[in-house]
Amino acid sequence: MSEEKILVIEDEEDIANLVKTTLEGEGFEVTVGYSGEEGLKKIHQLPPDLVVLDLGLPGMSGYQVCQKIREDVSLAHIPIIMLTAKGSTSEKVIGLSYAPDDYITKPFQEEELVARVKTHLTRTASDLSANPLTKLPGNIPLAEALKKCLSRDRLFAVLYLDLSNFKAFNDKYSYLRGDKVLRLTAQIILKAVKQKGNPDDFIGHIGGDDFIVVTSPDKVDALCRGIIKDFGQEIPSLYDEEDRKRKYIITKDRLDKTMKFPLLTIAIGVVTNKSRKFASPAEISDVGAELKKYAKLKKGSGYVVDKRED
Repeated sequence: MSEEKILVIEDEEDIANLVKTTLEGEGFEVTVGYSGEEGLKKIHQLPPDLVVLDLGLPGMSGYQVCQKIREDVSLAHIPIIMLTAKGSTSEKVIGLSYAPDDYITKPFQEEELVARVKTHLTRTASDLSANPLTKLPGNIPLAEALKKCLSRDRLFAVLYLDLSNFKAFNDKYSYLRGDKVLRLTAQIILKAVKQKGNPDDFIGHIGGDDFIVVTSPDKVDALCRGIIKDFGQEIPSLYDEEDRKRKYIITKDRLDKTMKFPLLTIAIGVVTNKSRKFASPAEISDVGAELKKYAKLKKGSGYVVDKRED
């Protein structure tokens, strides 16, 4: 059975129920918002894998909702299928400027709706190579982003982010709570990039507790400081109260020896081309891994920026 989450934003209850029942019959988990405002609230509470959005919503229109989603770096990848009773070419041309992925004209065949939803979910997963937990792009899009950096004659910075003591946390609290750590870390990074980065910055989750941000050198200090600050403030909430107060957990290490482990911290290694040139994404990655190791040697969370010259 599918685990994809679909959000339906539709003010007409009969149509909302039809879409919900049809997609639930295909194994999707479906949530309904009956206005643009309610739909956006639900999107931010739990981002869906796809949105079915009515054009003619009262108040905030479907176009406006679509625009809000596309402007948010953490939501822009979500496919949007717009439902419209207006089948004219002019309406669809206007709508394309707001970047929905597809249109379905009401009344529609249930089979067509299901087919369109499945097509866009498959295409999005393929395009993003997304991490299934955080929905952030993975290794393939990262490689493309780094190639683009190398092909352009401009400065770039790549942040390699890694968590310290994450295995101990998983061993103590289970992988389910560890998944909460990864999702919260992704949200912290997304928030920092949205507030302090560039609109076209790349954010990726390349496996385990490793994250990536591709930005410009002038944004590095603000991003790193913001991420470290929010990580230190928010992550402790995922510990039991006793462990949080004493600032360590007790569990076994890789050699099965009982040890004390400090609370989770985040280490960031930053690669830039301000003082040196890179020939390939692999070279950038190698330097990033080296810098990340240095950052992990710091007590607590911290970041290290490569300032070496060729």
